[in-house]
Amino acid sequence: MLIFLTAVFFLLITPGPGVLSTAGVGASFGKHAAIRYVTGLFIGTNLVALAVVTGVAGLVLAHPMVKPILLYLSVAYLAYLALRVALAGSNIAFIKRQSAPGIINGIALQAINPKAYVVNTTLFTGFPFEYGSYGVEVALKFFTINLIWIPIHLLWMVLGISLQHMNLAPGTQRLISVFMGLSLLVVVALALWQMPSA
Repeated sequence: MLIFLTAVFFLLITPGPGVLSTAGVGASFGKHAAIRYVTGLFIGTNLVALAVVTGVAGLVLAHPMVKPILLYLSVAYLAYLALRVALAGSNIAFIKRQSAPGIINGIALQAINPKAYVVNTTLFTGFPFEYGSYGVEVALKFFTINLIWIPIHLLWMVLGISLQHMNLAPGTQRLISVFMGLSLLVVVALALWQMPSA
C-alpha cells in the first residue's frame, strides 16, 4: 500500500496538463473559474479511471488509429488552452475574460489527456493490494487516488489564484499569464516530441 501511495503522489504531483492548466486558469481567470475548471478535471479523471477499470479504454485504444488521433486532439486542445491562459491578461487578447475555461473544458481535457490514461492504467493495473477481492481493491484505489488528487490540484489552483491576488502591475500579471501559457506549450512540445512518426 505504501508503494502505491508513493506512486500516486509522484504520478500526480509531476507537472502535466491538468495541474499546469489549473494554475494557469487560477492565475488568469480567478477563483470561481478555477473551481469550475478543477471540478471538470475531477469528473474527467474519474471517468477516465472508470474507462480504464471497465476495459473500455483498452478496447478503444487498441485500435491503431485512436492513439495518434487522441494525441493530436490533446496537443491541439492544450495549445488552444495555453493561448487562452497566455492571452487572458493581455490587452491584445482575442478571448474575453468571460470565456474562462469551465467544467466542460476540464472534462474535455481529461478525456483527451494521454497522461490521464497512462497514470490510471498504471495505478489500476499495477500495485495489487492482494486483499482477495478485485472490487475492494478498485474501490480502495479510487478512494486513495482521489484523496491525493484533490489536495494536489487544489494546491496548484491556490498557487495560481494567489498570483492573481498579489495586486501585481498589469505588465507583471501579463508576464505571469504568458509564462503559464508557455508552460502548457512545453507540455505540448513534449507530447509532439514523443509522438510516433507516421
